[in-house]
Amino acid sequence: MELMEVMLKRRSIRRYTDEKIPEEKLDKVLQAGLLAPTSMDRRPCEFYAVTDKEILKKLASVKKAGAAMLEESAAAVVVAADPDKADTWIEDSSIALTYMHLMAADQGLGSCWIQLHMRQSADGIDAEENARSILSLPERYRIVGILSLGIPAESKPPKTLDKLEYEKTHRRFSVRY
Repeated sequence: MELMEVMLKRRSIRRYTDEKIPEEKLDKVLQAGLLAPTSMDRRPCEFYAVTDKEILKKLASVKKAGAAMLEESAAAVVVAADPDKADTWIEDSSIALTYMHLMAADQGLGSCWIQLHMRQSADGIDAEENARSILSLPERYRIVGILSLGIPAESKPPKTLDKLEYEKTHRRFSVRY
């Protein structure tokens, strides 16, 4: 599939079948995260692939809303970063999540980005803190988000180029030498 096709096809999928994800597809998603560029190639991100249903169930309630799909997902990738390695840990984690989101679409998997940074659980606890506790991650690690993964139980039509908001692009700047 061409990159533009993947970008048009990629949609946030929140409903999954009970099927397991083939190991080679999960590996491709993780490879995509590892291939993502980072500022000054510092590589602050760690990728935690979760397939244990009990842990996925716990992660589903890590924040007030927007993580419930983890309970029925086949897997999830938690992207944690060490802010001591790079002050761009938010950007680096976000790029990695995006790369994995696109690779999931390329592999025919459903996926959805679950934001944790600056979010709280229903009882007011920091969502990052909740996830770190569930996964027994070091205190210093920060978590921008989790990518849920599964075999899609819903389909959404791909986006189309004619629906893009081209008025948001601006070409009035030029540099003359």
